[in-house]
Amino acid sequence: MRNAINGLVLVSAAGVLWLFFMPLYRQGEPTLAGKTAPAFSFTLDGKPMQLADMHGKVVVLNFWASWCPPCVEETPSLNRLQAQIAPQGGVVLAVSEDDSEPNYQKFLRDQNVNFPTWRDPEQKVNLAYGTTIFPETYIIDRDGKIARKVIGPQEWDRGENYAFLESLLQKQ
Repeated sequence: MRNAINGLVLVSAAGVLWLFFMPLYRQGEPTLAGKTAPAFSFTLDGKPMQLADMHGKVVVLNFWASWCPPCVEETPSLNRLQAQIAPQGGVVLAVSEDDSEPNYQKFLRDQNVNFPTWRDPEQKVNLAYGTTIFPETYIIDRDGKIARKVIGPQEWDRGENYAFLESLLQKQ
């Protein structure tokens, strides 16, 4: 019995290590770079839209949820980023995985969210992107190609992430 428990613990530990070393977990996953971002439809301000409507913009596609403390931590920098990149043809587009409309609305109010966001309670879009950890962000270039995938909360309005976005925004 003890050997079986030890074996189960070892297999579990190996599984966790495998997840961390899987290519999908690493920042800036190279196998995604250059691939067309999966298309999806959504509603903003009561208006039906598609990701393709944002062609020509650099899109910071952020997956989040109101119950996610790292998402709360990241939101102020996304607010600042939206203000910085909007005049240059960039946009933060956030997809909430909340199944509760009141929790979603409370988060937007409490965090003073100033970027476009919509709620996908069926989680169809995050599944299409392979998102399993929140927050997770895809940087999509002006041609609709994934330039980078970033997992976890970030300081988006400065440092390496901002420099990377600036380089994309300067390309016309």
